[in-house]
Amino acid sequence: MNYFRDSHRIVVKLGTSTLTHSTGHLNLRRIEALVKVLSDMQNSGIQIILVSSGAVSAGVAKVGFGQKPTTMADKQAMAAIGQSELMKLYDRLFSDYGHTVAQILMTKDILANPERRAAAENTFNRLLEMRCIPIVNENDPVSTDELTKFGGNDILSAYVAQFCKADLLLNLSDVDGLYDSDPRTNPDAKLISRVDDLDALEASAGGAGTDRGTGGMIAKLQAARIVTESGIPMFILNGHDPELLYTLLDGGHVGTYFKSKK
Repeated sequence: MNYFRDSHRIVVKLGTSTLTHSTGHLNLRRIEALVKVLSDMQNSGIQIILVSSGAVSAGVAKVGFGQKPTTMADKQAMAAIGQSELMKLYDRLFSDYGHTVAQILMTKDILANPERRAAAENTFNRLLEMRCIPIVNENDPVSTDELTKFGGNDILSAYVAQFCKADLLLNLSDVDGLYDSDPRTNPDAKLISRVDDLDALEASAGGAGTDRGTGGMIAKLQAARIVTESGIPMFILNGHDPELLYTLLDGGHVGTYFKSKK
């Protein structure tokens, strides 16, 4: 099955563990490889929207904070510092391949306000018409409660795919996909290549894959529910190998595919 045949607008979510080393510093080689593949996809005529984590880790590395921040003030400060670092890097790398990027920082309350939501939709649409690549993150420096926070970029990417009317959501993580049990504790865990019924599988979700991200498999399944109920399929695949995106582009199958309900 060629998942890209009718996919003209794709949201790609990059997790912190995909973008950083275990030290917390940005994994420049992997980010460069991801940018190259995403630029190639954009060149093929696909509109790319990138939802990128990694701001807090980039901020920690930038100022030499020395540890993962635990207080809200420290997290927000590191996010504010790191976001500019991420955008500077993305701007330089995508420019090398002839593409322009644009930063969009989101809060959850935008979705509940019809005027603000319409404004966000119009901004996304105009940027895509201009062949820009929107790079989206949660506005962590000013998000403090359940009214403004999405609760992680897995959920944010699902809502972005929903209101941008994307054709596909690609969730790149540090795991190969959804397993029938936790592969970190069960060496016999089997990868589930396709999910048609989320209700039957949600009990198999474990915690976060690493301590550098805020999402886990539960959050990814929540994201899958949001998009599939809106008629948008989703993949979970391993972001440590950017070439896997070419496998999908060429009609192959990797990771776990979540079939849409419409």
